[in-house]
Amino acid sequence: MKKIVFIEPKPPDFHIFTKMPMPRLGTVLLGTTLKENGYDVKSYVEAIEDIDIRDVLQADAVGISTITSTSPRAYEIARLVRKSGIPVFIGGPHVTFLPDEAIENCDYVIRGEADEIILDFIKALERGSGFEAIPGLTFKKDGRVVHNKGVSYCKDMDNIPTPDYAIVKGLEDGLSRMSVTPIMTSRGCPYDCSFCSVTGMFGQQYRFRSKERVLAELQRHKDLGGDWVFFYDDNFAANRKRTKELLKAMIENKLTPPWTAQVRVEVARDPELLDLMKRSNCHTVYIGFESVNPETLKIYNKKQSVEDIENCVKKLHNSGINIHGMFVLGSDHDTVETIRQTVNFAKKNDLESIQFMILTPLPGTRFYFEMEQQNRLISKDWSLYDAHHVVFTPKNMSYYELQAETYRATKKFYSIGQIIKRAVRFEMFTASIKAYGYNLTKKWGKKNEYFLEYTKSISSAGKRIELAAKNTAEDIKERFREIELASGMPAKISNE
Repeated sequence: MKKIVFIEPKPPDFHIFTKMPMPRLGTVLLGTTLKENGYDVKSYVEAIEDIDIRDVLQADAVGISTITSTSPRAYEIARLVRKSGIPVFIGGPHVTFLPDEAIENCDYVIRGEADEIILDFIKALERGSGFEAIPGLTFKKDGRVVHNKGVSYCKDMDNIPTPDYAIVKGLEDGLSRMSVTPIMTSRGCPYDCSFCSVTGMFGQQYRFRSKERVLAELQRHKDLGGDWVFFYDDNFAANRKRTKELLKAMIENKLTPPWTAQVRVEVARDPELLDLMKRSNCHTVYIGFESVNPETLKIYNKKQSVEDIENCVKKLHNSGINIHGMFVLGSDHDTVETIRQTVNFAKKNDLESIQFMILTPLPGTRFYFEMEQQNRLISKDWSLYDAHHVVFTPKNMSYYELQAETYRATKKFYSIGQIIKRAVRFEMFTASIKAYGYNLTKKWGKKNEYFLEYTKSISSAGKRIELAAKNTAEDIKERFREIELASGMPAKISNE
């Protein structure tokens, strides 16, 4: 067994980051580990390059990484590859929490962090035995599903390799296809928001790589001609002392590409941190403000107030740092008026960009468990679980009101007037972002007219109406059919 192919399926719909494709790192890191141990590895990130089906069918094993919204496509790809006799394993947050569902579509499920077990797993595949000894593995034995004990979190983050992007189809010649390069400096988040699956997947203990390893990766990024960097952490400044040490080292070593990261409002309480962020070339921060409703902030377990949010916006703007504000709408304390107040807040506080997301019960979260217990899930078509579709019964709004008002709020923020406002202030970067948001919102609305009508129907009927599952893998199935016709599949394609 020498050739391993990884696949990261594309999302079922467009979103604000569609124009800036980048891998989610999981498959790249695992592939790098295997490559360093002598395996021939290729990774297909569909957001960057289409899957070459013939190449995939030459593999000795295929690994697929999936989040909830991409899981229907992941399962379809897995079933098609298995049909040709190639073993398939799936990992990622969704299957970590729903392994019994996943194992019906593949041969093996890897739950949790796979960095320290991927090599042992591949060697077990080569031997055809030893699966019982691999932590975090789900598989079938004699028709019975076996769930091995959970895998431990990776304690020494420096053991994780620097990602080799050359294994990604489309990135073999450098980073030019990625306008933004992800660099991971930590895992885990000490907070535990009720709708977030991060702590279930990576834990609440904040684990980070040494600044020397991060600097080495920044130097490599520079040497490869990389441009922007996105620090691929769930909370880049969770440990402010450590973040400040890293930023000082970046400045001292002149490794200061324009960078972005996810942070919390607490960064605004530390003037030294804000100064270092600006001097190290921080351009934009992504902040989960989540709500302007104090009661919603409490049930989300955000541990922040509306005053904290306003203070954070003011201080970041005073420091010359742009803000991408993320809001989650639809809690049991939210109303139509809450949504309208949210967009007014975003405009009043001059946020550069926003995402108004619909509260989504992702498997692995407390919110998912609550909605299941209360029988409030209206669909388990996972392709709709992208934070842009209503998939549960709201308390103080109809399905249609939550869906339509969220869409209207997005249109109001990314309006022609907002674009002109930024342009006349000569803020051309922000004007272009708002123009992009305007066009994307129009496209999303046109593509999802059917879903708006669906929410209107179930709102007026006062009951659930089954919605046909979205077709998320027809293109892949058609390409497999073409190969079957051309080569007598479903047997594995011959090398001859």
